Amino acid sequence: MVTFTNTITAELQALSQEEKRRILPRFFKTGKGEYGEGDKFLGVTVPNVRVVARKYKATNLNNVRELMESEWHEVRLCALLIMVECCKKADDATRKVIFDLYLSLTARINNWDLVDLSCPSIIGEYLLDKPRNILYQLADSPLLWDNRIAIVSTYALIRHNQLDDTFTLAVKMMSHQHDLMHKAIGWMLREAGKRDEQRLYDFIMQYRQQMPRTMLRYAIEKFSSDVRAQMMRRS
Repeated sequence: MVTFTNTITAELQALSQEEKRRILPRFFKTGKGEYGEGDKFLGVTVPNVRVVARKYKATNLNNVRELMESEWHEVRLCALLIMVECCKKADDATRKVIFDLYLSLTARINNWDLVDLSCPSIIGEYLLDKPRNILYQLADSPLLWDNRIAIVSTYALIRHNQLDDTFTLAVKMMSHQHDLMHKAIGWMLREAGKRDEQRLYDFIMQYRQQMPRTMLRYAIEKFSSDVRAQMMRRS
């Protein structure tokens, strides 16, 4: 019996590039003890995965759940991008179903690209006019990827000039031990600063001594060289 996963996997394999298949496992840190340990790649570019996802955007969400069990990174990415496509013209009830499905699958959303390409559209957009408690629950999770979902989901809020949760979560997770979180938090702070530069400046001046250096570097990237130098001195 040919399953939906078999069909998607075959279509993605047809788009595989040997060089990508060789490079991606190193790029996404799949070695023993690394954050992507054991993940497997077909070698398909994100634009090509998007093409397949758009083709199947009307599929049943049970098929999406099935795809998320795949050992192949790009198959899981395709599932997430199908959900993103489904959200674009969905009513609130359908978006809630997708939102809940996504949250039930976070153990399989297990690398930074899977998080970053999906959570703003699926989690952040849904929360625009709703309480944000789930972001703080995800921030408290022991799972790295839940933590990243929490902060990167605020990208959607930032685009609608809703900045409070980004700054609050940045403080809450400032002492996080993982470099991937330092980068993500710094990135979201930088995006918030594009909307309110003075607020970011004040935030940095208040917290720069506590911020991990990578987080600080990412956050201040858009300031002038003189201001960046002042902030990096931390005194």
